[in-house]
Amino acid sequence: MGFLQSLFGGKPADTAAGQEKNRQKQFEIFKYDGMRAQRMGRVDYAVKCFTQALALQEDFETMGYLVQASIQTGGLEEAHRLLLRMAELEPTHLSTFLSLANVCYMQEDYAGMRDAAQQALALEPDNADACYLLGKAMPGLNEPLLAIAHLTRAVALKEDYTEARLLRAETLLKLQQPAEAAADIDCLLALDPDNEAALLLRGRLREQTGLPQDAEADYRAVSELNPFNEQAYLLLGQLLLSRKRYEDAITLFDEAIDLNPAFAQAYRERGNARLLNGDKEGAAEDMKRFLELSPQEGEQITGTFHNAAVKTDVLPGLF
Repeated sequence: MGFLQSLFGGKPADTAAGQEKNRQKQFEIFKYDGMRAQRMGRVDYAVKCFTQALALQEDFETMGYLVQASIQTGGLEEAHRLLLRMAELEPTHLSTFLSLANVCYMQEDYAGMRDAAQQALALEPDNADACYLLGKAMPGLNEPLLAIAHLTRAVALKEDYTEARLLRAETLLKLQQPAEAAADIDCLLALDPDNEAALLLRGRLREQTGLPQDAEADYRAVSELNPFNEQAYLLLGQLLLSRKRYEDAITLFDEAIDLNPAFAQAYRERGNARLLNGDKEGAAEDMKRFLELSPQEGEQITGTFHNAAVKTDVLPGLF
């Protein structure tokens, strides 16, 4: 027997075992190199390491790391594919379905988001996060009433669920239910008086209910708390325009652009304010800069100005 083994190249069983041991060693090197790279912020390299590791061995934990890295690098389709496979491997793993729902939301796949959240709820009916994600999917499916129902369930399970209360208040506001929205906003601000999202939402509510001065105070409060909150500038500027305070709006957007010269929407809004204030040349310059910073808007634009597409209903009267 020993003669035959030496004649034909050694022990087949030992060779196979050695190959498997080497394969496992390579897998672990790639996996842990990927983990270290991810901790160091070298996410692109981490993706390569995890991908190599999974080519050697299908490992649930490593797939989870690659999902995180793929999301960080914008690889949503790959993250989605991996999560579906993870759900097949471990169909009772709740966090897989919660992660899948979040990825579907980023992909604007609201039906997929709904299905993933429902699968999570099937595993754990009283999971507040799953209720929230299900409610978050509903506006994208044109089901605002179902959104409120699921978000209400989330809040019932977790009273201080900030995200759920914010989304419920926003949905109620869109449904012209200011009193109900105000209850959520008041609760949020009682928990955190400096909650920027809640203050902006209260400003929108106050605008809707005919209290523009109070709305302006909320928007300015957010700008003072965080001068880089772009939404506060946009909401305040639009409010000033609606009240025909064109010079004030221009000054406001000057400030926003000084803070962030790449703030595309600020150029657009300042251009509108300049046009309404009689400055057509300045309005056209701002619109051109807006389109340079946000070229995708050109697909929705009609008309031309200085070789740049310009949306005529954004700057009425420019042409």
